[in-house]
Amino acid sequence: MSAQPEIPHARNDTDVFRAEHVRKAFKAPDGADLLILDDVNMHLRDGEILVLLGRSGSGKSTLLRMLAGLSAPSGGTLLHRGRPIDGPVRGLAMVFQGFALFPWLTVLQNVELGLEALKVAPAERKQRALAAIDLIGLDGFESAYPRELSGGMRQRVGFARALVINPDVLLMDEPFSALDVLTAETMRTDLLDLWAGRKIPTRGILLVSHNIEEAVLMADRILILGSNPGRVRAEIPVNLAQPRDRESPEFRELVEHIYGIMTSRPAASPNVAQGGALSVGHRLPSVSVNQLAGLLEELLTLEQGSGNSRISLPELAEDMHFSVDDLFPLIEAVELLGFAQVADGDIELTAAGRLFVDADVQERKPLFARHLIARVPLSARIRAVLDERHNHRAPGARFRTELEDLLSEEEAERVLDTAIDWGRYAEMYAYDDNADVFSLENPGEDDEQATSV
Repeated sequence: MSAQPEIPHARNDTDVFRAEHVRKAFKAPDGADLLILDDVNMHLRDGEILVLLGRSGSGKSTLLRMLAGLSAPSGGTLLHRGRPIDGPVRGLAMVFQGFALFPWLTVLQNVELGLEALKVAPAERKQRALAAIDLIGLDGFESAYPRELSGGMRQRVGFARALVINPDVLLMDEPFSALDVLTAETMRTDLLDLWAGRKIPTRGILLVSHNIEEAVLMADRILILGSNPGRVRAEIPVNLAQPRDRESPEFRELVEHIYGIMTSRPAASPNVAQGGALSVGHRLPSVSVNQLAGLLEELLTLEQGSGNSRISLPELAEDMHFSVDDLFPLIEAVELLGFAQVADGDIELTAAGRLFVDADVQERKPLFARHLIARVPLSARIRAVLDERHNHRAPGARFRTELEDLLSEEEAERVLDTAIDWGRYAEMYAYDDNADVFSLENPGEDDEQATSV
C-alpha cells in the first residue's frame, strides 16, 4: 500500500470545495510572519466524506475556517462550486468540538436560531426545527435547557442546528472529541446512517480529526496534514464497504499504514540543518522525563507480554488509552533521544532504551545526559556555552533570542522550557527561573554559601 502527497487534479467545477496552493500566515507579536499552512492542495467531491487528519498545529481548523469563508488565505485560491470564496459561504453548516449552545435558550430555540437568521417564517421555522430534533433522536427534549442535557445530547443539538438549514455541505471540527468513547461511537454511527440513507440533503462532509480510527471508520478519502507548517503529506482513498468492521484485517492494515505515515519524518523540515542534522531550533516535544520513562517501561512490558520486540502503534495507543496528540509527542521524544525507533507503524526499544529502563534512578541520569549532548543540539549548545564561560553562567535570553530567529516567540519559549526540564533531569546544567540564568551550579547555591560564611 502506498501513499503519495496529493497533486492538484484538473479543476472540476462540480467539486464542492477546492484549494489550490493555499497558504496562511499570521503576524507574530514581534511582527514576523508565522506560517500555519503552506502550498495546500485539496478538494471535496460531491457525495463524499473527506477527513482532514493531522496532529495539533497542522492547521486543520484554520483550513476549515478559510473554506467556510470566515478567514481569508494569505495566498493561493479557494473555490466553492467553482467560484472564489470571498466571504461566508451560503448553504454551509458547521459543527464544532465545543457545543456552542446558548444556555438561556431551550433545545427548540437553539435549533431555530439558524432559520431565524435566514428570515424563515415562525411557523415553518418551528416545523423544520422539530423535524431536525426528531431526526437526530432528541424528540421529547424540545423544552429542555442545555444544562439538563448530557454532553452527547448537547452535541446532538449542535447537529440538529446544523442540519435544520438543509446544508449543501457540512463542515465538522473534531465534533466527537469532547464526548466519552461510547457516546462518540454512537454519534458517528448515527451520522453515517443518516448519510448513507440519504436522510439529509447534504452533498459533502468535511471532517477535521486527529483520531486515526475515526478517520478510517468514516472517510471515503483521507488527507494527512503534516505540521509546522501544515502541508498535505498523503492522500489515501478508503475503499472499505460501510458499515466498517474495526477488527477486519483490511481496517487494521489501513490504520497501521496511516500510523506509519504520521510517525515518519518528512523529507525536509525547517528544523533540519543542511546535511540532515537537527538544528538548535528543532521543535522539541513538550514531554516530561517521567512521561518518557513511563512509555519506555510500557514498551518493555508489552514486549515481554507478546514475545515480540516490535509493538504496533495502534496497539500501544489502545493499551495506554492515548489519542494521537497524547502519543505522538512521546514517540517523537524517545525516537529523538535514541531510546526507541519507529518504522512501518511499529515501535521498538533500542539497546540504549533497554539500558535506560533497566537502570536505577541515578544510573539513568548520566545515560540521559549522553544522549542529550549527542542528539539534542539545543541542550548541547547550552552546555557548551556554560563550559566556555569563566563563571559558567549564561542568561536564558541569549538562547531564547537564538531560538526566536528560527521559531515564533511562543514556540521558542516552549522549546526552551523542554530543554530546561531535560537538562535539569540529566544534571547537565541548572536554571534559575527568577534570575533567568543557566549555570553549572544549583540555583541559590552561592547565596547559601554566603550565608554560611
